[in-house]
Amino acid sequence: MERQSQPRRAASWAAAVGQGALGVWMAGVIAAAFAWAPRAAGFGGESSRIVFFHVPQAMIAFLAFLISTGYGVAYLRTRRLRHDSAAAAVAALGLLFCVLTTVTGSIFARVNWGTYWNWDPRETTIVMVLFIYGAYFALRSGVDDPERRAALASAYGLFAFATVPFLFFILPRLTVSLHPSDTLAPGGPRMDPRTLRVFLASVAGHMALFCWITRLRLRLVDLEEAILEPEGARDAGC
Repeated sequence: MERQSQPRRAASWAAAVGQGALGVWMAGVIAAAFAWAPRAAGFGGESSRIVFFHVPQAMIAFLAFLISTGYGVAYLRTRRLRHDSAAAAVAALGLLFCVLTTVTGSIFARVNWGTYWNWDPRETTIVMVLFIYGAYFALRSGVDDPERRAALASAYGLFAFATVPFLFFILPRLTVSLHPSDTLAPGGPRMDPRTLRVFLASVAGHMALFCWITRLRLRLVDLEEAILEPEGARDAGC
């Protein structure tokens, strides 16, 4: 028992150190975003600084939907309910980061365009993504049978993600938009070195935060599967 507990304690200490380092890193990113990076010209107040959080959140939302789709494909190939549960868990994180992207974008819109909502193409398309993935969870909640729910949700997840690249990257660029093409350059079309460092640090921090939360969510999925799965099936390695 002592030999088994030592690796667990070491893993706990490593996890605690990692979480502490992530907290310090994100605190440093926030401080640098407002106190060290130069303010971009042509935007109201300090509103340009929101891009250090708005853009990474959108990137994480896209990544989460991609990973969720991968788990959905894995379920369709293997019919393991664990993959379906993982797909739902990661899709929920994608929806959360999509909401955060919408909120931060609305704050930027209020400062620069006078209202929180303008039906700008980028605002409209992200709301469409929210509705599409909201329907994904509505579908899941409307089906009781686990196997049928998993099959329908996985198939719908493939359709849902097929729209995401179009709504995130293509459609907003096909029409005139109030959305600035570059909020990161303080005096010109290119990002200055300090702004670039803070932006990349923010992307790295958001990625690490997403990986940490995803790991926790997937551990919860495994615990739930271990509780619900019959003892005989676990012993058989199913």
